[in-house]
Amino acid sequence: MYLSTSRAADIAADAPAPRGPLRAVPGTVIALGLVSLVTDVSAEMVTAVLPLYLVAGLGMSPLAFGALDGLHQGATALLRLAGGRIADRTRRRKLVAGAGYALSAACKGALLAVATPWSVAAVLAADRAGKGLRTAPRDALISLSCPPQDQGRAFGVHRALDTAGALLGPLAAFGVLWVVVDGYDAVFTVSCCVALLGVALLALFVREAPGAAPAARRPAAHAAVGAPAQAPVRTLLRIPELRRLCLTAAVLGLFTVGDAFLYLLLQRRLDLPAAYFPLLPVGTAAVFLAAAVPAGRYADRLGRGRVFLAGHVPLIGACLLLLLPVPAGLPLAAGVLVLLGLFYAATDGVLMAAAGAVLPAGLRTTGLAVLQTAQALARFAGSVLFGAAWTLWGPGPALAAAAGGLLLSVASGGVPALLRGRGPGGPS
Repeated sequence: MYLSTSRAADIAADAPAPRGPLRAVPGTVIALGLVSLVTDVSAEMVTAVLPLYLVAGLGMSPLAFGALDGLHQGATALLRLAGGRIADRTRRRKLVAGAGYALSAACKGALLAVATPWSVAAVLAADRAGKGLRTAPRDALISLSCPPQDQGRAFGVHRALDTAGALLGPLAAFGVLWVVVDGYDAVFTVSCCVALLGVALLALFVREAPGAAPAARRPAAHAAVGAPAQAPVRTLLRIPELRRLCLTAAVLGLFTVGDAFLYLLLQRRLDLPAAYFPLLPVGTAAVFLAAAVPAGRYADRLGRGRVFLAGHVPLIGACLLLLLPVPAGLPLAAGVLVLLGLFYAATDGVLMAAAGAVLPAGLRTTGLAVLQTAQALARFAGSVLFGAAWTLWGPGPALAAAAGGLLLSVASGGVPALLRGRGPGGPS
């Protein structure tokens, strides 16, 4: 884990970090990482208990759960674009991100007032809308705080801190349910309080990056800086690297099986008691936490597109483990969770780092939002299709179809276009 060694004044100004293998990351990255850590504790407390609660407790069908899981992805799509454009036009990225964090915190409290599956779904959709509003401005703050050659490393550090929260959240939910039997209201109450702490940390410690951000290295990105302001999305999509990233993320996202589905399948294979279900995301988060920074550094050296593409191979492996007649037990659980954690470590922050290096500073937030929206819409469709396939064919054939589609996408002629980028630090 990398720690900022700058003084408080340097943190506020995000002074450039010294060179060398142990150079400190900018203070903004650390501050935003701590905000994400606390927020993820809150979010994962809820997320860890919902799949089993809705499917096993309230009898929601796999198709309905797929629609709900997809709704979580799709609810962020439009607000990602709106939040990104507002943040770029006003240059108030912190304010827009803060509004998203505050909305999510309010939704944690609203869960105490709803009881039916679809009222819970509506609140969760609003919560995901808050995530959509804040994600692009937050990632833009990270991207603008460091030079292009360090993008992968900065996002890796942020995602490591973020994932520490994803690890602690399920443990907190498990602890609450261990003390309070069926204490879902207690989980929601604690989650709301923790989310409010995250909003306070953002307000107190995160600073906007001063002055102009480092320019992207790609010629297309420089050309886009002077493009007409009235058509920002059209302007951004003229950047070949961004178009390629959007297409690749969308194709792969369509066949990406949500981790909630994998946890449900693993719980069935292991015949795991309901009280222990929240512990499954802990294994994934622990691997993500350990691998996020190394993955970011390798992405800076070897090429972010290469690492992003290769990162989908562990997800295919996790699907195959659940399909093969592997004896149920600790090795199966460990294999699935380790592979899932490696998938997230090699894809989540790496994709944003790839885009950040080619986007003009003035449209950085909007550009990241365009990419995130393409991925979110594809995963929305993928979740619905997977839920429908599970309902019609059963979990095994559905999982086989998803793994086959993902493998075909990685191996096809279109997706490996990412591999043609120049230079180890670029998007490809």
